[in-house]
Order: sequence, then C-alpha cells, then structure tokens
Amino acid sequence: MTPRHDFVVVIPVADRPRQLTACLASLARLLERHPYAAAVRVLIVDDSLEPEAVARHRALAAARTRAGLTTDHLDRAAQRALVEALPAPLRARLTGVLGGAGAGGRLGASVARNLASLWLARQPRAGCPRLAWFVDSDERFELEAAAPGAHTVLTPDYLHTLDRLFAERPLEVLTGKVVGDPPVSPAVMATTLLDDILVFLTDLAGRDPHAPCRYHGDAAQADGAAYHDLADLFGYPPTASVAYRCPLAGAHDHAACLAQFAAGLTRFFHGVHPTRGSRFVPGAPLAPTPARTVYTGNYVVTESALAWFIPYASLGLRMAGPTLGRLLKATLGERFASVDLPLMHGRTLAGLGRSECRPGVHDTPQGVDLSEEFERQYYGDVLLFTVEALTALGYPEAPPDEGQIRHTLTTLEARLNARYAAQQRAIAERMQRLLGLLGGAGHWWEKAAFAPARTALLDFLHELRRNFGLEARPWQRLSEPERRAGQLERIAAALARYPDERAAWRAALGRA
Repeated sequence: MTPRHDFVVVIPVADRPRQLTACLASLARLLERHPYAAAVRVLIVDDSLEPEAVARHRALAAARTRAGLTTDHLDRAAQRALVEALPAPLRARLTGVLGGAGAGGRLGASVARNLASLWLARQPRAGCPRLAWFVDSDERFELEAAAPGAHTVLTPDYLHTLDRLFAERPLEVLTGKVVGDPPVSPAVMATTLLDDILVFLTDLAGRDPHAPCRYHGDAAQADGAAYHDLADLFGYPPTASVAYRCPLAGAHDHAACLAQFAAGLTRFFHGVHPTRGSRFVPGAPLAPTPARTVYTGNYVVTESALAWFIPYASLGLRMAGPTLGRLLKATLGERFASVDLPLMHGRTLAGLGRSECRPGVHDTPQGVDLSEEFERQYYGDVLLFTVEALTALGYPEAPPDEGQIRHTLTTLEARLNARYAAQQRAIAERMQRLLGLLGGAGHWWEKAAFAPARTALLDFLHELRRNFGLEARPWQRLSEPERRAGQLERIAAALARYPDERAAWRAALGRA
C-alpha cells in the first residue's frame, strides 16, 4: 500500500552520543527491514553541555545523512536563532514554553520538544501530510518480545502501522508506550524494589549457596504500573512482590546469583528496576484506545497537533507527559488515543551501569544524590494532579480564577505531601528489615567467602538510606518552608499563564 504520510523522527538528546548512536542504528535497521516509500527524516534537538558531545551528535547526523537518511542537527545556536526570529512580544509570552535558548544550562527535554515543534512548523511540506514521531535517545526501534518458552528481539513495521492508523482514524495525537526499563523515576520505585529484595533474600537464605541456581524461568512482567510505589494514585491496583529471575547463563550456583544481583543494584539509581521490567507480548490487535497519558518518549502528532506544546516546560518537572495527556483528554476526545506499539527502553549502558547523562541524578564523591530528581518528581506529581482537578472545572478552555487555581494547588499538594511522608515511613521500615536480613541473622552470606556480595548489598542500602531515609536530603528539601512556597508559587504562575501561552503559541505557528 502506498504510504499516505511522511515522517519526521524527533530525538531530543543531552550528552548521550553512545546512546544516540544505538538509537539511530536501530532506526536504520528498521528502515532496512521495512522500507518505507514516503519521506523519513530525523531531527536531533541538542541540549548538551559538553562541546565534545555536541560535536559527536553533529557527526552522527552528518553520517546518517550521507548514508541516505536526512538527519538535521538543531544545536543551541540554531535553537536561539529560531526563537529570536519571533517578534519580541511573542518571545516574552513564550518564555515558559521555549525557555531561554541563550542560557548556559540545559533547557530540559520538554523545552527541546517544543523547540522541535516550532522548527517543524517552519518546514515546508514537500509531499504527503507529515507526522512527527517524538522518541528518546535511550530507546531503540525494536522490542524484546515474550513468548511461551522463548524471548526474542523483534523489529515491528512501525512506520507502515502508524501510517495506517492515522489514515484510518481521526487521530491528532497517538501515544505508544515503552518496554524494558520503567519510564518512571527511581524516586517512586524504592518500595516495590525493597519488597522484591526482601522476598528474594528471605527465600535465598534457606537455600544451599553452592546448589545449582533455581531462580530462572520467564521474567515477570511489569503490567500497568507495577514498578510504581504510588500506582494506586493513578488508578492501578496494588501489586504483590515480584520474584527475581536470574539472568546468568550456564551452570552456576546461588552464590553466583546473589553476587550478580548485588553487583547490579546501583543501576536502580539510574532508573533500572531489577525485578519489574517489561517485554512486549505479540499477538494483540493494534487497536487505538482512549488515552489520558502521553509517553513523551513515544508519541506521534499530526501537523495540526503541533499546536499542543509540552505545557509548563520551563518548570523542568517530571510527569510532563501525563500532564499533557490530561489536557489532551479534556480537549481532543477520540482524537487522542493510545496503541500497544512500544519502543525498547534502556536506561543504562552495558558495562557502564548508568546512563551517559541523566539530569537530576548526580554521582558525587559521597555517593548518588537524587535530591533534584526527587524534587522534580514530587512537584511534577503535584502539577499533574492539580491539572487533572482543574480540567474538571473547565481548564484550560474556561480557566478558573487565580484564587481557585491556588486553592486547588495547595489542597492537592498537602494531600500528596502526606502521602509521600507515609511512603517514606514505609521505605524506612523495609530498609530496617533488610538490614536485619543482611547482618546478625546467621545467614550464609555472612561468611567470609561471600563478603563481596554482602558488602555490595550493604553499600546499596547505605545509598538508599542517604536518598530515601527519614532524614535524607531529598525529603529535607521538600520540607523547607521557603523552598516549598517558592515551588508552589512557580507552579501557580505557570498554571495561570498557560491559556495565554496557548494563544501566543498559535500566533508563533502562524495559526492565530
């Protein structure tokens, strides 16, 4: 069938040349396996701080273009030129959408996506109607699929499938999902992780360390939001603990299994959940269903839907996709949908144990610091649930007055603060139980022969306490009255100016 849409694949990136290389290579494999007759183009939006990374990203774009896949590299200078081409009054009204393109720090992925939309709106159409597919640099255009008794890597025919869906249905925004590593922050995965570790170690304590490993079989699936500590807030049922499945191949014993598990735990701070990953299960019909969340690492928009920028972008908070999704659900109806066509998500690099760059997660001489990540997650949740409540009052089409916005915001923040505090106490209780398992209980891993694994577990627990304990720095930051008031003031101001930003954005796109 003749394609009816051209595609532009948009990839925001910040200091990740190795991960961007893998992402682009997987796109090349997709096009080789499933040739697409209409135009396919790539836009890399660079938010890097390191000049070497920018140069490598630029070289990757040039190499892909020479290989036949037109790849544009939008660096900071080009971003600044794009913004400065707008009339000064519009620039002033869009600071919260486009950030300060001349600033020295990172703009953030949300601002980068908005800059991409502005760039796309300036590109003349050469052929078919154009679809913009937004993905992340730590994703691949392939899937680890789960089937009875086997796991394999698949390369779905993404482009023809998306082309057909947009041709057959009145869609403006279609979101997929991701499989592999969870798409959420480690700030909201500690409880589920500790639950699974406690079950694993309790069972392992009763086994012979030198007996053949019995922790094999099909890996558990993280259905819904099984990895999320606060899944019930999003309408998902609570999940029981998930059994660990050892990835080691060949003959090995329980001691080797524990050593492998302990050595990989630090990847959690960079977003890897050792027990609750997910794989694609093929065979389900690809039928779009009503959506309420945008997975910002995998969503497709029509040219008309470029009018929907990532809201509140300059706040730099997490949960941007779910927040945008609530606004789309309230406005677009059936034109906003979800489909089970995920991408493969890999937070960390093999051999490195972490991402090349993960803003908000800082490796310091004292250890991992999640303070910024924790704060971005917390206030992202506050913003999300406030927007959800405001849409029930007609926002943004008929925005409530500023007093109603502030009342809604402060009420929901107080409730969420209490829930986070309860979660901190639950984490502290589990950490204490884990400490009891690791020392003084007479378990086999306390013997000198197994000291490296036990030390790795204790080191991990120490890092967890530094970031999730009742006196941890992330929680102290959330409890500072002045800091808390300042964050809420910034959110309230962003909520109030959003309707005007929508009007200014339409004017910037030439659709006033």
